[in-house]
Amino acid sequence: MLDVPAARTGRSAETARRLAVSAAATEGVAGSLADVRAWFARRAAAHRFSVTEIPFAELKGWRFEEPTGNLVHDSGRFFSVEGLRVRTDEAHGGSWVQPVINQPEIGLLGILVKEFEGVPHLLMQAKMEPGNINSLQLSPTVQATRSNYTGVHRGSPIRYLEHFAPGRTGRVLADGLQSEQGSWFLAKRNRNLVVETTAGVEEHDDFRWLTLGQLHRLLAEDNLVNMDSRTVLSVLPTGADPGAFSVHSTVDVLSTLTEVRARRELVRRLVPLREVYGAGWHRGGTEIARDDGRFFRIAALDVRATGREVASWTQPILAPAGRGLAAFLVKRIAGVRHVLARARVEAGAHSVAELAPTVQCAPGNHPEPPPYLDEVRRALTGERDRVLYDVVHSEEGGRFLHAENRYALIAADDHPADAAEGFQWVAEHQLHELLGYGNFLDVEARTLTACLRSLS
Repeated sequence: MLDVPAARTGRSAETARRLAVSAAATEGVAGSLADVRAWFARRAAAHRFSVTEIPFAELKGWRFEEPTGNLVHDSGRFFSVEGLRVRTDEAHGGSWVQPVINQPEIGLLGILVKEFEGVPHLLMQAKMEPGNINSLQLSPTVQATRSNYTGVHRGSPIRYLEHFAPGRTGRVLADGLQSEQGSWFLAKRNRNLVVETTAGVEEHDDFRWLTLGQLHRLLAEDNLVNMDSRTVLSVLPTGADPGAFSVHSTVDVLSTLTEVRARRELVRRLVPLREVYGAGWHRGGTEIARDDGRFFRIAALDVRATGREVASWTQPILAPAGRGLAAFLVKRIAGVRHVLARARVEAGAHSVAELAPTVQCAPGNHPEPPPYLDEVRRALTGERDRVLYDVVHSEEGGRFLHAENRYALIAADDHPADAAEGFQWVAEHQLHELLGYGNFLDVEARTLTACLRSLS
């Protein structure tokens, strides 16, 4: 087991108990779920959003740098689009080049917690992101890159940032560095931080205090709770017993992951973006795309939005070629809920590999179905009694245009205890244990963990 001091364990247990009270509450200081939905609809009507694809030549503050051809910001901050050369011994891997988003700075995803009438509430924001399929989604209290919260964007100050900055007076409930999409980012991480305050907090119109129970129910609705909220929700302390039964010990789970990280070949290096052209990619006036149309393209946007720190801007954005699928097979073993996870290697992963869902892919990109994809598809199309959870969620709307995954939890109680090579059954309490640290579960697995928790 991971070595966790007893004092910390006691504090976490008390926090988990209080959060369980919040998870049971479907009404709070914002009213009922119907009241929350009405507030959200009012905020959507109160703001005006315009997102338009434009030619690269119309980007302002961005340029294709010479001689590399990298797409960069004039400030040298925010992010850049560069080339990545990869060699791996993964199945269907080999070697290739691709564009990648290089954003080395660590962003901040923070949720503020405050107790009202004995029930902890979470301060959530109705926030527009240019890549969101429906513009407005529920985001954390603070969702900002380092360039944003240090003022490089020259916009208005970020509300409630002081509760997450050095010198804050609140109590930290969770804090860790977690990864983002390893196929599209190069080693990108965000700080996931939950802070509880007892101070008075003025509530802005775009923010509402919601119970965890309300968030769990909203999490079951398509494209409503954004990716950044989901990853922070996944790291909240739970009352799971770390000493409960598991098929494999946590040491064995970590050893399997470490084995993959140590032995699998993943050689990657940044190269000039111009080197991807002619190697399966091409650049036109409005996009950088694969010759066969698969995987993703790089486009440019003109964005106008009220309610943001900056009212208008232009930016590059990554647009996936189709909707992805992420699913856990779920099985009770000795009465304890387990999920079938795998150690998945991704080109841009910070630590080579992380624990990922049973199935994680864009099916249209795979000429041969990966393991368990057919089983998940059968459940979703014809064996609906096995479907525990089925929802479509958007991915990070600040960097990805209309990126969606269908997230599913599939009951597999009749599934053999044996698993395909590279897969292992991991107990739910082990997922929560590992989420107390960083870089063990990928971002898709964290979303599914938040969904799984909402079933409890």
